Amino acid sequence: MIRTTTTITTRTTSRTRSLFSSIASPLTEPVLPSSENQEPGPLVNTQVLLSILCKPNWQKDPYFKKIIPSISPTHLTSLFSECGPHNLNPHTALALFNLLSQRPAFKPNVQSYSSLLLNILVPGRILGVAEKIRIAMVRSCESAQDAEFVLRVLRKMNDTSVGGGGGEVMFKLTLRCYNMMLMSLARFLMIDEMKRVYMEVLDDKIPPNIYTFNTMINAYCKLGDVVQAELYLSKILQAGLRPDVHTYTSLILGHCRRKDVDSAFRIFKVMPHKGCRRNEVSYTNLIHGFCEAGKVDEALKLFVHMGDDDCHPTVRTYTVLICALCGSGRKTEALNLFEEMIEKGCEPNVHTYTVLIDDMCKDNKLAKAKEIFDAMSEKGLIPSVVTYNALIDGYCKEGSIDAAFEIFDLMESNNCSPNVRTYNELICGFCKAREVHKAMTLLSKMLDKKLSPTLITYNLLIHGQCKEGHLDSAFRLVNLMNENGMIPDQWTYSSLIDTLCKKGRVEEAHSLLDSLGGKGIRANEVIFTALIHGYCKTDKIDFACRLLEKMLAENCFPNSWTLNVLMDGLCRGNKMHEASQLLERMVHRGVKPTVVTYSILIEQMLKEYAFDHAQNIFDQMVSLGHKPDVCTYTSFLLAYCNQGKLKEAEEVMAKMIEQGVLPDYITYTVLIDAYAREGLIHRAFDIFKCMVEAGCEPSQYTYSVLIKHLMKEKWLNETRHRIGQESNPNVTSINIADVWKLMEFDTALTLFEKMNEHGCTPNAKTYTAIIIGLSREGRFEVAWRLVDHMTKSGISPSEDIYNALVDCCCSLGMYGEALAMIDTMIRYGLSPDLDSYKLLVCGLFDEGNIEKAKAAFCSLLHHGYNHDEVVWKLLIDGLLKRGLVDRCSELVDIMKEKGCHFSPQTHTMLIEGLFDRTQGRER
Repeated sequence: MIRTTTTITTRTTSRTRSLFSSIASPLTEPVLPSSENQEPGPLVNTQVLLSILCKPNWQKDPYFKKIIPSISPTHLTSLFSECGPHNLNPHTALALFNLLSQRPAFKPNVQSYSSLLLNILVPGRILGVAEKIRIAMVRSCESAQDAEFVLRVLRKMNDTSVGGGGGEVMFKLTLRCYNMMLMSLARFLMIDEMKRVYMEVLDDKIPPNIYTFNTMINAYCKLGDVVQAELYLSKILQAGLRPDVHTYTSLILGHCRRKDVDSAFRIFKVMPHKGCRRNEVSYTNLIHGFCEAGKVDEALKLFVHMGDDDCHPTVRTYTVLICALCGSGRKTEALNLFEEMIEKGCEPNVHTYTVLIDDMCKDNKLAKAKEIFDAMSEKGLIPSVVTYNALIDGYCKEGSIDAAFEIFDLMESNNCSPNVRTYNELICGFCKAREVHKAMTLLSKMLDKKLSPTLITYNLLIHGQCKEGHLDSAFRLVNLMNENGMIPDQWTYSSLIDTLCKKGRVEEAHSLLDSLGGKGIRANEVIFTALIHGYCKTDKIDFACRLLEKMLAENCFPNSWTLNVLMDGLCRGNKMHEASQLLERMVHRGVKPTVVTYSILIEQMLKEYAFDHAQNIFDQMVSLGHKPDVCTYTSFLLAYCNQGKLKEAEEVMAKMIEQGVLPDYITYTVLIDAYAREGLIHRAFDIFKCMVEAGCEPSQYTYSVLIKHLMKEKWLNETRHRIGQESNPNVTSINIADVWKLMEFDTALTLFEKMNEHGCTPNAKTYTAIIIGLSREGRFEVAWRLVDHMTKSGISPSEDIYNALVDCCCSLGMYGEALAMIDTMIRYGLSPDLDSYKLLVCGLFDEGNIEKAKAAFCSLLHHGYNHDEVVWKLLIDGLLKRGLVDRCSELVDIMKEKGCHFSPQTHTMLIEGLFDRTQGRER
């Protein structure tokens, strides 16, 4: 139950009440900057400004010169609103307005224009100037809200008389002003307001001109509403006017927007017969329409004929075609057109470059993308947020997060503000690289910059937390979503259900599935498949089959992944007959088997060494047009290796390479293990060399296999030396799971020596795999000796290595060493995991080293971690779970003193956790 702060404090005893006093108010109040850090300009007082303006030589007034930089449009609005033509000379007011408008830093807004018009110029009857200011006001609209405001002002002028003493004048709107207002409304597609303004033109007995009609037609055409546009076309004819090139060009646009390029082309062809010369916009609109319809070749033909009408392609014409060619996979033609564009003196703009950069990034040609970006910058073009985002997204998808952040830093240094998409791409990159704590810090930065996280933002973070197995944090993010008015969707729950299943908490996952209906969310095939997979993994095949029936009953149709998951479960449960029946049933329902489906059947048969049956299915799969993948071939290779048939295994390897299927780390490792088991350790390293040269990164499992056999070889040699005779190999058998428990430092040196002999120099990933393996087993001394060896070899330890060593130290109670390790990480610009900080801080508190624990916590707060996550993982999941209530309260005090803010929802969780733990301690 969620309790309010008041309820909690009234239920606590006087002894525990002080515990809550430091956190009884939410830590979400903004921290005001100290006055000593602010350097404000002189305050602008409208009365003082008015007194200056009343002087004959007000422009030379020393105080006026001092306050000019501080005068804002808001100040002008207040000045003109408080004064009138009797208190402030209209010509002086206009001179002030013009003087300020010449300053680059000053940009009049619609409110300042309005106050000048309504309070100074119109009452002062300076109507000629007022009309120019009125037009300028309409043109200054920068948003739909501005347009609405200006429209209210114009209507007020049109309906109200001005002047006095029997000389009242109506400052009615002119057709030019109406037309400019229509154009402004059209910019923001405010169609309903445009219709009302058009009717007001008619009510004022002002005959619309061709500009009026064209503006209405263009606005409807932008929305693809050609029917309404044609009504205004008929009004042109009724008014005795002739449609012009703008009329027809808008209609071409309209038909293209509604995907009717044939009608657009008919209008294009009829233009010369109507006495209208086609222009560059006419061509570009139609070219764009063809491209949008996927008719790129027709667009190119039209492009070639532009010269027939003495039209020259504009930068937009080229960019539209380049974009279409890139989207069609015709990259060479796109680049050729780009070169032609430059040769013909049509300079590419930011959008042109952005199209090419984005396409290169999508094609993983990041070096070329960066080259184009640099060329663009050299030409003095300022990249847009879309340009930067394209590069950031490309680097993140490649896993080059550091390069992505360099672009991010460049973006900010060039005063280009990152948007939500920028942050989402970086968050996605961090989550993909399994660094979700860094992704969470970006959430904090978004909130600091007043950018509202979207559903995509939260889903990425939830998926990242789930990927790391941090379910509690994932569910807390769901609560934050709800708190911020965002509704979790199918993707949100698919991540949660999948992770619950992977952790073996299948019943909880099923309960969550059952709750979705009440949340208005329909379970999709991804959610059902995740749960079916969970039941299969826990050997509850009957439950999985029943879930399939439920899925079908709810009209949620299985896909090939659903079929494969269930097929795998049935095969592992030795239910081959049921698997065959399922396959037939799913095929009948339109679910097509994939190469994975057949590979599952092949793998099961090969486990039983039924090579002939497996080969028959393999041949059947190939005959149906399915290309065997690396898993298919690896199943055969593993089966042969397990029977010691290395010749056949090598033939499988040769065949897969011949078929263009690249072996993965599992394929290579299976073969390495097989040769080593036969005592052919040199041949095993030959395979390892092939693996490295093929660009296949060895995994931790690969290294553990090699180390296992090196240890076995060493022990056999030692046994022979002691006994003087051949030893039984079974005496020295080593379980792969025990490798890191038993490995010694000299074995690592032997591994490095063998690698060097085969031309495979140990790299950072080699050391990382071994050190992490040792650290997880508490083998700190050996791991640390390897770090020293690594450093002496000129390789810097990674963030992963340090975090593994910190965790190892904490598990061994070596908190001083862990603290030193974290200090080293921070000094080198590396980020310790929050889980590592949790182990360290809680461990220091446990052993009574309070000041060091607090110092470590303060260090954490200085490095930009998301404060919600700090509370979740360190305070709630760390200190409170250990019953360290007082220490938790002390750390909350520290967070409050340092201005750390976290959400009200996290605040409530913390209060409840403190209360529950305090009550439990008292009982």
